[in-house]
Parts: sequence; structure tokens; C-alpha cells
Amino acid sequence: MAESNSKSVTLIVEGKSIVLNLFAEKPDSIIELADAKENAEAPIQIIEGHFYEYNLTIGYVLEPSEVVTQSRINQSTGRISPNTYVGTLSLPVLNSQGSRCGEVKIEVQSTKSKYRSEYRFMLEEITDKCMDLLMHHSSPVSQNVEINFDADANTLYQRFAFLKSVLDSEEFKDSVHKILSAPVSRWKETEIEKDIRGVRRMNSSLTRQIGSAKNRLDLPNQHPLKSIVCSIPARVRMTNKIETVDTQENRFIKFALEYFQTFVGDFRIKAKSNPKVQEEAKILEDNLEQVLGHSVFKEIGRPTVLPLNSPVLQRKEGYREVLRVWLMIDLAAKLIWHGGDDVYSAGKRDVAILYEYWVFFKLVDLVKEVFKIDSKSIEDLIEKTDDGLLLKLKQGKHLPIEGDFISDSRKLNIQFSYNRTFGGSSRFPKGGSWTSSQRPDYTLSIWPKGINQEQAEHEDLIVHIHFDAKYKVNEIGEILGEADLDESNELTSEALIAEKNQQKKGIYKRADLLKMHAYRDAIRRTGGAYVIYPGSETLVKQGFHELLPGLGAFSLRPSRTDSGSENIKSFLLKVVEHFLNRTSQREKIALKTYETYFSQEINILKHPLPENFGPNRSFQADETFVLVGFFNDQEHLAWYIKEGLYNFRTGTDRGSLPFGRKETEAEYLLLHTHGKTKTDLLFKIKKKGPRIFSKNDLIKKKYPGNPGGELYLVYELGPEIEIEFKNKVWDVTKLQGFTSNRGSGIPFTTTIAELMGVVSN
Repeated sequence: MAESNSKSVTLIVEGKSIVLNLFAEKPDSIIELADAKENAEAPIQIIEGHFYEYNLTIGYVLEPSEVVTQSRINQSTGRISPNTYVGTLSLPVLNSQGSRCGEVKIEVQSTKSKYRSEYRFMLEEITDKCMDLLMHHSSPVSQNVEINFDADANTLYQRFAFLKSVLDSEEFKDSVHKILSAPVSRWKETEIEKDIRGVRRMNSSLTRQIGSAKNRLDLPNQHPLKSIVCSIPARVRMTNKIETVDTQENRFIKFALEYFQTFVGDFRIKAKSNPKVQEEAKILEDNLEQVLGHSVFKEIGRPTVLPLNSPVLQRKEGYREVLRVWLMIDLAAKLIWHGGDDVYSAGKRDVAILYEYWVFFKLVDLVKEVFKIDSKSIEDLIEKTDDGLLLKLKQGKHLPIEGDFISDSRKLNIQFSYNRTFGGSSRFPKGGSWTSSQRPDYTLSIWPKGINQEQAEHEDLIVHIHFDAKYKVNEIGEILGEADLDESNELTSEALIAEKNQQKKGIYKRADLLKMHAYRDAIRRTGGAYVIYPGSETLVKQGFHELLPGLGAFSLRPSRTDSGSENIKSFLLKVVEHFLNRTSQREKIALKTYETYFSQEINILKHPLPENFGPNRSFQADETFVLVGFFNDQEHLAWYIKEGLYNFRTGTDRGSLPFGRKETEAEYLLLHTHGKTKTDLLFKIKKKGPRIFSKNDLIKKKYPGNPGGELYLVYELGPEIEIEFKNKVWDVTKLQGFTSNRGSGIPFTTTIAELMGVVSN
């Protein structure tokens, strides 16, 4: 690999050579790779997110585009800005008449050093997942969809990409290597001519040859056999066993590799209008030819039967993998994935979008494992169409996977969605976003079994957990880590400037955290929002004491051995435990939210009231209850004030107090009497709740008169009322619970909010 600040590309157009000179604004951001051809890449490579000046031979210009900007002074010069594009960048060359006369190719590398290997790995894993789905969806025997080689170029290439990912995978290469290193063999018998003097054991065949074979030698007179036979043959034919690799299993392997080579060749020939397919197919075809040129295959013949039931093919390492590839190669070629157009159409290699798709399959596996989702809903990812087998996964298209979670203590509905849109400006209690529309990459929705999702939204019983894939984030600190702060915990001016510059270049990573906050705060019933990135650290921040609500980031790396998926699995298991806890704070908050916002009535109260802090923290005007009671005369009132007690009759008689939540939680007592419905007699009740007094208990307390009932609810009156309630007079007749005429003495319950609405002075 050679790096520099400038490079030149020579190309032939209209029969003559012209030169494109590239100049990097950042040092060492132009690379020339020796192995570019092996990977179907352009040798001159630049890096995404950087800027490059160029000049072209006078008389020719590069066609302007989103990537190419011409100079206003000299159209043969300008600037190349690849931005987030990754892959082979084909830049059309125009002549002086404005006609296309050629094309120059430049490879745009990802800023991530491992993008090439990670790209291959993720495409291989996605293909593997799709093949598993296809094998479950319909067996190869029943597939009758023909491969359409005349499909449009994009479809042809994305089909070839799946095929290539199977044949170019490390697993396939390792399997072939294992076969060539230790092929199965057998012993076979063969005939050889041997000097009779070397014969050590006799058998019936040798005995016959001694008597009848030609080219004989006379025995000397002293030989022991001279009396029996006069001569013996000089050489005899004997059977011998030799080891050979020409087995039925190895014949199948040779047949399969030749089949793959022919298959790839068909793609190359049919892809006349797609140089990308032709170039990559030629490389793959040559690789297969090189494998077939191995000495092992020279002594292997053609198969007479396909030994698919052979234990060697089905069980031996290397052989079983090639058999599986052979079984699924037709399916790979028939698979259509329109989402793949976003990844590799027009020569680009968008590893970030591929990462998003790869994460989808990883999350599907985890959700399926943790919540025990029925595989039937997973298989629905593939559907049969007229021209092939369609993978439904595509950016911008909502793709839900649903199932039930059943445990001993609770049953839950589970829905895992890709690209679900939460519509903007939705009104409570509907689901969605109350601001602008939001569309997380992945959403896990959970609600109780027995109701549909719409009802669950309506009653605040559903919880959404969102995830976003961010391939280009390197470290967790770019999202959740502390930025450069000054002593006042504010961003320094240098940090602010750096953020603005990053934002201009499209690499503003802290914006990802703000996006998680947007999901968390805008989408109703959201329990958490998390970034998934290919790093090494995982960090989950809890909003309060429980797992939800929360924000954070999970690492998920394209790796066979250490992907980091265990951290996400552990999180999902904690989500399960959280939902099995029926006394969670989240459920309490959800109920409170439902009770608070479900009412369409909006009360406005601007009277001076006690502030709700300290011991008075629970004070809420429309949820603080007031008992409205009656006193017969001044003697009774004096007893109430002296003893600090007030009694209500119990039972079913007219004038008794019903006993419910409002009555037990009441914090104030308002008293009125005969003909005086405007009163200032407001008392505070101690927060102990009422007690039961008998008739005798009241008599012992020297209650005035003779109590008529047997049992009474007695409230203990507390300290002096707050200053905001002093010197106020309330008109009891204007309260909703008041009954006029003979029922004016019947007790009832109201709230502080309603009470302050009937202040008469």
C-alpha cells in the first residue's frame, strides 16, 4: 500500500491518453493498493468524508454530480467530495462537445480500516441467514422458479452478490482446503507383473500361471520342482491394493466445484451491461479454476451417481459444508433483495447500510431466543414472487415480526419491527410521536396478552424500546462520553467549534445521543432508546431506579467469535424480568399518566394555594380531598374544636358517610350549619385516617347530647390551616355534592380545586 498527497490516473478516450491528477487536502489520504484488482476495486483509492482537488487534461471535463464540483474558472479542474459514499466511484468524462467519451474509476474507502473484511463478513452472514430461511421456507426439491438472467442490472448484481458471498466466504474456502488437505480415500485392487523370484505366497492363480504362462525359464536339474515341472514363467501377474482418492464423495466435490464455476460463468456472460458483475465474476471464476487445478482432482473421475446419503458428505468436516452450499446455491441465485440496491448498486459498497441490515438479523435471533418467538413469523421474511424469492427487508419499509411470550406469571405480546414509523402530531391517547414523525431502525414493543396494540396504546399499557444502528461510531465516548467541559460543566468554546465542524462534515456523533432523546421523549410510551455500534464498550444509563426508562449504547461487532451480542441478550433478559415485576415503578407511572391525561377536562386554578414541597409534597389541588360536614349548634362546634375530633355517622341511614378512598384520604374538613351555607370553618385533618368510635366512646368524651347511632367514623383534627386558606369564606351550596333543603346536612366529599372555585369573598 502506497500513500501520498497526490496521484495520477491515465485513461484512453477517443484514441488518445488523458490524465486525471488528484490532490488530497488531508495528507496521506490517497492510497494505491496492489491487491485492488483481486477485490474488483480501482487501484487508486480515496477516503470517504475527505475532499480532493483535481485537474484533467485540457479539453475534457468530469461530469458534475453530487460528488464532483467543477471550478467556475477552469471546468477541467474542480473538487471531488465523496461524503459518505463508499465503493467504486465511476466518474464520466465529457469531451469539448459535452458528450460522454470515457470513464475514470476511483475507489472510495471507508474511514474504518476493517470495512472490507467486515463488509464481506456481514454480507456472508446475511446470506447465511437468508439461506436458512429459504431452506425452511421451501425445500430445494420443490423449488421451480427459474433464474432470470435477463433481469435488470441491479437485480442481477444483487443476486450475484448473494451467490458470491456464499462461494467467497471463509467457511467455504476452509471447507475446500480441509478436503484437499485430507481427502477421503479407499483401497482398490490392481494387477501388476512381478518377477517370479519375488513371490512369497502362492495361491491358485499363481499355480495356474506356473503351469500355463508363457515366456518361461527352464529349471536347473537340481531344482526341487524339476521332477514336477520343467520350466516356470519369468514374470507372473499378481493383484495388489493401492490407496486412491477417486471416491464417489470426491467425485461429487469435483462435480460441485465445476458446477459452481459454470454457474458463475453464466452470470458473467449474461451481465453484458453490468461491468461490475463481469469483473467480480471473472475473479471468482478464476479462483474456482485454480482450486480445480489442484493435483488431487487430476485422478478423480466424473460421478456416475450423486451420493447425497453418504455419511461422509453428511458428517465429515469440509464435505458437509460443500454439500450444503451445493444444495442452496440455486436458492441464492433466485433470491431477490431490493434492499441490497442500497448496499451495492452502481458499484457502491455502503457498509453502514449493510451493518443496519446485519444488526436486524442479529436482533431477530436474540429476540427470538429471549422471548421464544415462533419461527413461523421469522420465515415470513421470505415470500415467493413471479421472478424469484423475495427478501422483504428494505430501508424505509416497515417489517414487523410478532409472537407471544408465555411465562408462569405473565403472558405478553411481542412485536419486533424494522423501520416502523411513528406518525407525527398524533393526539393522545393514540400512539405515535406528538411532534414530528420518528422512524427508529428497530423497535421492540411489549404489551399484555389479551388486548390488541391499539387498546394497549390507548390505556398506556404498551412499552416501546428503540435501537439505532451506527456503523461509523468508533467509541462509546463519541455518543455518551463526557465532552470537553469547563469548570462550570459547560462545553468549552473549542469543543463547541469542533462539534460544529464535525456536523458540517456529517460526522457529528453526539447528535446520535440527541436522536435517542428524541425517540425517548417524542414517541409515546417509549421505555428506552439505544445506539448499536461496532465498538467494544456497552453502557446503559437508567433514568431512575429501574432498567426503564433508559438510554445507552451497545457494542455489536461483525465477528464470528466476539460479536458482543451477549450484552444485548443480557439486557433483553433484564427487560423480561422487568415486565414480570408487577409492582414496577414504570407500571405505576404508566397508570398515573393514563389517569392524568385520559381526562379531556382541563381545569384552570389560579388562586393562592400552599406550595407542595417538604411535608406538603403530595399536595395536589384536584387530588386533595375535603370532607364537608354539618354541625347542629355552637355547643357541638365548641366540642369539635376543644377535643380536636369530628364524627360522622355510619350505617345505611340518611346522613351517614360513605366510606371510600376519598373519605379515608381526606386532608381537610369544612363545616357548615343550619341556614349558614357560607362558612369559613376549614380544618386540617391529621394524616392518620379515621377511627371507629362507639356510642359509649363519645359519651366518655362528654359528647353533647345523646349520640343516636351505635358506631361513628371519627377524624382527628390537625394543626392550624395554611395561611392561604385563612380569611376565606366558601359557599357550600355551589359545591357539586351539596343537597338542598332537608338534605343539606348530608356529608359529602369535594376537592381543594372545586372548593377554591366557590370562594365567595
